Amino acid sequence: MSDSSKSMNITWHEHRVSTGEREKLNRHKGAVIWFTGLSASGKSTIANAVDHKLHEKDIHCYVLDGDNIRHGLNENLRFSAKDRDENIRRIGQVGKLFTDAGVIVLTAFISPYKAGREQVRSFCPHGKFIEIYVKASIEVCEARDPKGLYQKARAGEIKGFTGIDDPYEEPENPELILDSENHGIDELADQVISYLESHGILTSAL
Repeated sequence: MSDSSKSMNITWHEHRVSTGEREKLNRHKGAVIWFTGLSASGKSTIANAVDHKLHEKDIHCYVLDGDNIRHGLNENLRFSAKDRDENIRRIGQVGKLFTDAGVIVLTAFISPYKAGREQVRSFCPHGKFIEIYVKASIEVCEARDPKGLYQKARAGEIKGFTGIDDPYEEPENPELILDSENHGIDELADQVISYLESHGILTSAL
């Protein structure tokens, strides 16, 4: 069956329970918290710290981590530009489902290309895609290198590695920039939560 014939035979079904009703039940809004930055910049660590703090506040949240997703949902994708784009597109659609359910989803992906991040933003209702740039220099990230990936990339064992032989396009207007070179994880996590509080995501007045 061709793609065009399949698209003619599917219909979007509206839910009887609205997103607003789900958010009222949860007592907070849903949102996609999109952490982006170089490998070893601290994205996953910060996302998990925020997740832990939110959970302690009885907030419904979940972390989608780049490596974990590639163990399951996106296990068929490699690291070409095309596959990276598809990786981000799929995660964006999954993130939108979380927001529809009134859940805060925290994603930790390098997501090196501006176009991919903007595509995900377009999936989400206004104000529910929060791009967070976890900023650290290539020198600092390479010095951390917890997985040894930069070393392998320098040795030519990994091709198309972001920051070495593939570009990272910095966000131009992220909702939040986290300086992970000069601040600790706990402080950075608190900055994220302060943003969510000040922008009404964690409000109970729904």
